[in-house]
Amino acid sequence: MHKLERLRKEMLALDVDALLISKPENRFYISGFRGSAGTVLITATQAYLLTDFRYIEQATNEAPAFEIVRTGQPEKDALKDLVTAQDIKRLGFERDYVTYAGYEGLKKRLEETQLVPVEDVVRKLRMVKDETEIEHMQAAANIAEAAFQEILPLIQVGRSEAEIALELEIAMRRRGAERLAFPIIAASGPRSSLPHGAPTDRVLQPGDFLTLDFGAVSGGYCSDMTRTVVLGEPSAKQKEIYDIVLKAQLEAQAAIKPGLKGGDIDKIARDIIADAGYGEYFGHGLGHGVGLQVHEGPRAGRASEDILEPGMVVTIEPGIYIPDFGGVRIEDMVLVTDSGHKNFNHSSKELLIL
Repeated sequence: MHKLERLRKEMLALDVDALLISKPENRFYISGFRGSAGTVLITATQAYLLTDFRYIEQATNEAPAFEIVRTGQPEKDALKDLVTAQDIKRLGFERDYVTYAGYEGLKKRLEETQLVPVEDVVRKLRMVKDETEIEHMQAAANIAEAAFQEILPLIQVGRSEAEIALELEIAMRRRGAERLAFPIIAASGPRSSLPHGAPTDRVLQPGDFLTLDFGAVSGGYCSDMTRTVVLGEPSAKQKEIYDIVLKAQLEAQAAIKPGLKGGDIDKIARDIIADAGYGEYFGHGLGHGVGLQVHEGPRAGRASEDILEPGMVVTIEPGIYIPDFGGVRIEDMVLVTDSGHKNFNHSSKELLIL
């Protein structure tokens, strides 16, 4: 079913005459328009893309199924004119994105229209990917993995976290990444206990863990993966916690199939880590959805009631983080299929000793 058809089906349940979409990722998902300014207005029969002079040509090319309406013209309110012309009485808007100031502005401009705050219905649609979206995500994953393999020889004692992160970014861009999916996480030695440790000028030392969490964007879609390596022979404790995290990651990932809740998958990994005596050192959710944003639905945390469906993409990323010692995280991005799951990632998850 076409994206617009799916959205209109959701709109019927919301009892609105039209839906206003302004969140950039939602706007792109529905229309294909990738400009930085614009609003989509969807009615039961019409689809409009409102944008200013800078993006008219781009919008015409990227959103051929939409009527392009120019905004920003003197003494003219394009949105108000459309709402009046289409006799829109109940207008839905994205309650989780529109600010209070934005709402007040709409209310002032559309005095005769009832504004209806609605949950992010486009987010719900975005959770299930089609074949084209999956292809973009596989391309993004391939870029990231190839870049990681390229820089492995560059991860050496004496180089800084920031240098390694820069090498990784350059390698991803060289392979065609439109941009980074998110700022690279590069945390070494005792800093590897920081789940979201930003790269610093800390120099890598013998025996350090180095955790790299990174992703590329291709066709507007993100990838996300994490690998932890060690510089030189690991200690017994380093081997222990790595093996525990790897077991948790593999067993949780192996269980993925339609019908399970995100919380069910989280519990598999969390129980393995807790039974090994490290439960207090795994404090974040097991994973999250990925797509146009690197963090989106479905959720795969301990309290998640999101039910996995074919076409959903989730990360599986357990970790152990011990202050003043270090940490390990291993992450793959996984597609839920009719028969189970498929991994976007193919690089080894065994502990790499560099």
